[in-house]
Amino acid sequence: MASLKNWDIFCKIVDNFGDIGVCWRLAKQLQCEHQLNIRIFIDDLHVAKQIIPTLDPTLAQQTIQNITIISWHANTTFTNATQVVIESFACELPPSYLALMRPDTIWINLEYLSAEAWVDDFHAKNSKRGHLTRHFFFPGFTANTGGLLREHEIVKTKQTLINNQAHPQDFLKNLGLPANDDLKVSLFCYPHAPITSLLTAMAESKQRISCYVPASSILPSVAKFFERGALQIGEQLTHKNLTLHVIPFLSQANYDHLLNSCDINFVRGEDSWVRAIWAGKPFIWQPYLQTEETHIQKLHAFLNLYYSASEKNTQESVLALHNAWLSEHVSSTTWQDYLNKLITLKTFCLHQSYTYAQQTDLATKLVIFSEKMIKNIVENKV
Repeated sequence: MASLKNWDIFCKIVDNFGDIGVCWRLAKQLQCEHQLNIRIFIDDLHVAKQIIPTLDPTLAQQTIQNITIISWHANTTFTNATQVVIESFACELPPSYLALMRPDTIWINLEYLSAEAWVDDFHAKNSKRGHLTRHFFFPGFTANTGGLLREHEIVKTKQTLINNQAHPQDFLKNLGLPANDDLKVSLFCYPHAPITSLLTAMAESKQRISCYVPASSILPSVAKFFERGALQIGEQLTHKNLTLHVIPFLSQANYDHLLNSCDINFVRGEDSWVRAIWAGKPFIWQPYLQTEETHIQKLHAFLNLYYSASEKNTQESVLALHNAWLSEHVSSTTWQDYLNKLITLKTFCLHQSYTYAQQTDLATKLVIFSEKMIKNIVENKV
């Protein structure tokens, strides 16, 4: 039987950064906190470089932070399969790799995160494919799911940042941005969001707002709002009470710092969504667009769970802004009503970050699950 210390992760980057964002964080945690030997196969190294800045897309294989990164393409030659294999987000393992897997290989399909009630029932179920068993691992918000991706130091780090009142200004200074007393908002979203109406609402706010936008596919929409043909990293634009800063696409560590430095965070997909939870700041989540509006069901399931203990009028403001952000227009009234609840939301979201951090994290649950599966295999052989 191969060593449980050797794991392979397969990551297929679809059209955004969420897949590689989650896989890279998971790989780092499994290697650093659980001392596992990790190989990660990635099908698009050029996109992955946005998340892993030191990555060289021209190399077929390289090692970064003690993790082996391998370019995965149609002609990739596989010489062995490890004891534990993670197939991220049903990306489909290559047939030549499947042929190397043994009946005792722990094959885990890591699913997308959801707060929907059915996740508790489907988590850890399996199906047979020939002599192989494929296990379905669902991240989630309850004890009966696969948990949330979270480093073990997250609570300690968060408390350090809270105690360091100068952190937001220090971080902005490190990015070459001016210190200010504005309400700080980070904006990371999909291009189909009603960006123009949100920026209009920010500009008409009763207080000054500094909005930080990492360079991404939404910059054309932002440029249009300011009647510009294009925007460059480092530009600062002002309209009424809104000052917008175009910043570089950040590393995961720096993006986490940005979330911790802002008063409100607009996030999308999965990776930035979870990081916003750990930042403990009010956030607006934009789920990945899906057919038949299933993304709306996913959003409402999360809001109902996450805000179940909050006051009714706070819930109403949160729901109104999220629904507006999913529609074609964010009104100034909806935005200002959310701002009016900000003090309450800050306390609530910080409390929630500590509450969810008490649960066993995703990486640890994957390790526990794999060890359990191996134990079952050994006992059944005896």
